[in-house]
Amino acid sequence: MQPTMNTIKTTLKKGTVLIAAMGLSTIINLTHAQDAAPDMQKLQQMMNKQISLMKPELQEKVKALSPQTKKLLLGIYGAHSRHSDKVTLRQVMHEAQSDYQSMLVGVLTDNQEQAADSARRLANHRIPIGGLLPYLDIKFINDQGLSALAGFNDAVEGNALRLADAADQGDMIKASSLVGTITNGCFSCHAMFRGVPGKSQLLR
Repeated sequence: MQPTMNTIKTTLKKGTVLIAAMGLSTIINLTHAQDAAPDMQKLQQMMNKQISLMKPELQEKVKALSPQTKKLLLGIYGAHSRHSDKVTLRQVMHEAQSDYQSMLVGVLTDNQEQAADSARRLANHRIPIGGLLPYLDIKFINDQGLSALAGFNDAVEGNALRLADAADQGDMIKASSLVGTITNGCFSCHAMFRGVPGKSQLLR
């Protein structure tokens, strides 16, 4: 089902409010505790490589983004250690669905290690070929549209890491309370990305 424009506008507004409250440092801190701080120079090189794969119309949109939005994207990418030059976003989401289901089974069966490990894999899902932007409708490739990504990131990945921490501590009641919040975050994010399935038409 395609999202209505009212749903998308509401989602964008929520994302804008969340990014204002969170800031870039919160996005970067979603990285696993054992990971080193992201190397911003390497991230910039990676983003330049992604841009080189994009068709000219998308390249123009990306280059017109504000420094704040570009830092937001680099912060999100920096919180992920797995970047692919082969798989599409649809394939990434199939993998994420498996991790989500495994996390849920861990919570339901009181398997603390399964819940924690699966939640961390979900939070550290792969970044697809070309990054995230080619899989969005091009009308969202602007500062206002992309500001929603911060809220989606915290709702899904931030809460997945919180669930993992709760499971590590044996607090499965708290872990179970986060499942619904993660699921709602997934639905909100899909409202922007759904409708551009499979391979992107904005990559060369």
